[in-house]
Amino acid sequence: MTPSLDPAIAARLKRDATGLVCAVVQDHTSREVLMVGWMDDEALRRTLTTGRVTFWSRSRSEYWRKGDTSGHVQWVKAVHLDCDGDALLVEVEQVGAACHTGTRTCFEAGGALPAVVGVPA
Repeated sequence: MTPSLDPAIAARLKRDATGLVCAVVQDHTSREVLMVGWMDDEALRRTLTTGRVTFWSRSRSEYWRKGDTSGHVQWVKAVHLDCDGDALLVEVEQVGAACHTGTRTCFEAGGALPAVVGVPA
């Protein structure tokens, strides 16, 4: 019998129409946001029970464990569910680049967008 995600955790998740939850990956030391991926119940179960981050690939329709082909492993340090249950924060120790482009984060290549900077009243 294949183990499943703890029913108490599964009950707290609010999945999108395809059964996925957004997973924001953050460096546990620097707090830098490294990437965003998607998890279903099985990907989350694997992440919670193996110490390595597993995602569901929307483009390939398969599970992928970060670092298996690139060597750029993400070691799980903590996993948090947001208050609405529709997003995960995965704190990791990142080995190598987090982005498939070879950059440390997936937010380097896109660059900053022109935004008005707010000032508190």
